[in-house]
Amino acid sequence: MQKTVLIIDDEKKICSLLARIIELEGFKVYQANTGKEGLKILAAQDVYVVISDVKLPDINGVELVKEIKKIKPYAEVINLTAFGTIQDGVMAMRNGAFDYITKGDDNDKIIPLVYKAMDKARLQFRISELENKVARKYDFASILGQSKVIKEAISLSEKVAGTDTTVLLLGETGTGKEVFAQAIHYESLRKMKPFVAVNCSGFNHELLESELFGHKAGAFTGAIKDKKGLLEEANEGTIFLDEIGEMNLDLQAKLLRVLENQTFIKVGDTQTSKINVRIIAATNRDLKTEAENGKFRLDLYYRLSVFSIELPSLSQRKSDILLIAKHYLKEFANKVNKQELVMADDFSELLLKHSWKGNIRELKNVIERVVILAEGNTVAASLLPYEFHNLGEATEQTDPMKMEIVEKQHIIKVLKYTRGNKTETARLLGIGLTTLYRKIEELKITTHL
Repeated sequence: MQKTVLIIDDEKKICSLLARIIELEGFKVYQANTGKEGLKILAAQDVYVVISDVKLPDINGVELVKEIKKIKPYAEVINLTAFGTIQDGVMAMRNGAFDYITKGDDNDKIIPLVYKAMDKARLQFRISELENKVARKYDFASILGQSKVIKEAISLSEKVAGTDTTVLLLGETGTGKEVFAQAIHYESLRKMKPFVAVNCSGFNHELLESELFGHKAGAFTGAIKDKKGLLEEANEGTIFLDEIGEMNLDLQAKLLRVLENQTFIKVGDTQTSKINVRIIAATNRDLKTEAENGKFRLDLYYRLSVFSIELPSLSQRKSDILLIAKHYLKEFANKVNKQELVMADDFSELLLKHSWKGNIRELKNVIERVVILAEGNTVAASLLPYEFHNLGEATEQTDPMKMEIVEKQHIIKVLKYTRGNKTETARLLGIGLTTLYRKIEELKITTHL
């Protein structure tokens, strides 16, 4: 990353002299004599620090700061003036200038100031690069699928992303509701602000209230100091409330207040807190029916469902199954340093026949497990869990013990991969930990692998 400086000054001798002084410090320097010329260079070159005279023939240097920041937000600007005023100095700093100094004082100040501005600008550039990388990871282009139903869901999400409208994502578990919520956030004007995700089913009523709204010291046993809630953590950004249907009716009333006027009261507090946050909610329930039956607040439902988006299940987008499977094959093969894997025809056929009740989440877990078990460069149907195979046919024509052998070998392979970690093994197998222990006992599997 080269140290580059742009000097904008209509006095050519001063511009050249200053450029020479800065070049002697090892900086690459560009020169311009008008604001327009400077902006043109700024757009074309990697410039991190701009030194601009305030009195330019075509624009005031203080106002120029705003134009510079539009082109390169991370660039730092030092304003120089022959006749400094407090008003101009204040305005320059408000517009985003790094510093504002009077000509004549610059001989001693300018070089240390350029170094400080360069350090800050390069740090800001790295942060900007990381933020852009995160945004690219979660944008709509990262959502896999070519089917009509998924394209319709993406199209609706793209249209609402640029607004501050509350969004309700509907769909079965595992359909990618959080992925869509992240894409909506990172395509919005709030993308540089926090994205906070909360699973409402992961907390009991009291804990969820404290997590969302925060609490004051002494509000309850164990509350030894004030705590900021997740709504405050998401201030200026987006909060994603997953499984909103699990939220207690009392908490729903507090959330309704947030939606109506962006205010709330912390647990144990008497003062109102104000925030600016966008809410995206998600559920796998029929909230409208539950609201009509008194199990969910009807007024909250109508506030949440201003813009509803139905996410299709994997069974509704069968044409996307192999595309998604290939993506995860490549991702997990890279993760475990394996060669590129190819799906055999019988493997693809079983993927298409499967019901996928767990949707994309289930497909992702299955592919991760298959990659672990794969020994060549082709993944065949035999690597798929036993529930993918026709069990009815197997019991009529095959010795049922053979299925137990396949299952036993399958569990042993995964146990070897996790080095005996039963919690991770159960996760990869898609079964509960208790079920795994029962299988180990029934199939007489030694755990000292």
